[in-house]
Amino acid sequence: MSPDHYFILTLIVRMAVTAAFLLAATITAERAGPLVGGLVATLPISAGPVYIFLALDHGAHFVGVSALGSLVTNGINIVFALTYALLAQKRSLAVSLSGAFAIWIVLNWLTSFVPWTLPAAIVFNVAVLAVSLGLSATLRHVRSPQVKARWHDLLMRAAMVALLVGIVVTLSYHIGPTASGNLAVFPIVLTSIILILHRRVGGPATAAVMANAVIGLGGFGIACITLNLAADPLGAAIALSLTLAVSVGCNLLVFFARRRLAAP
Repeated sequence: MSPDHYFILTLIVRMAVTAAFLLAATITAERAGPLVGGLVATLPISAGPVYIFLALDHGAHFVGVSALGSLVTNGINIVFALTYALLAQKRSLAVSLSGAFAIWIVLNWLTSFVPWTLPAAIVFNVAVLAVSLGLSATLRHVRSPQVKARWHDLLMRAAMVALLVGIVVTLSYHIGPTASGNLAVFPIVLTSIILILHRRVGGPATAAVMANAVIGLGGFGIACITLNLAADPLGAAIALSLTLAVSVGCNLLVFFARRRLAAP
């Protein structure tokens, strides 16, 4: 088999595996309510497989540098989720999602001029998260009816995330680790959930999922920091495993803390 054919074959397999993982996770998110939905949506559903493939292709150092780019974009994703949640209270799907992406694109362009370091990226995430948590606090508790996924919804989601994996893995050889990290956390999962839920349960109920996702993205930011610090000294396999554990652990802490507060 020629190298080109081998690359195409492995790329198709990677896209298919990631798509299947996304489908299982997002179906859970849709059926479990705003809190669980928002937390599941911010697990490394699409970014995790992308990082595994980047590690296989480029090694641990590449992954560590990419994680810094992902951390910066994670702060922008928090703004994306908040912008949609605020607009969706009274606006249509087209206006709400377009507004969120407009902000996302502008912020990505502006941050591309900044020589990011890990401390600077942490400060950026903390500042954005603090403001967003306050602005989204009243939006998190809208009840949402359970949604049964339709076949064309599943197909759309699978195609979107498979395309993302294909783009990142292919371009990673040309755009370097930082840009690869930026693309790895493109809000593809958040977008797919918005596209499906807004039309079926309405803006405020979908906004509740995104408002809870703001909290989950804080945990995802901690996971990006973990990957950046651990990749070189521990190697890609251990660092990625530790990063997954941190992401899941942060979201579990949020889940049980919210349940404890709601119990009385």
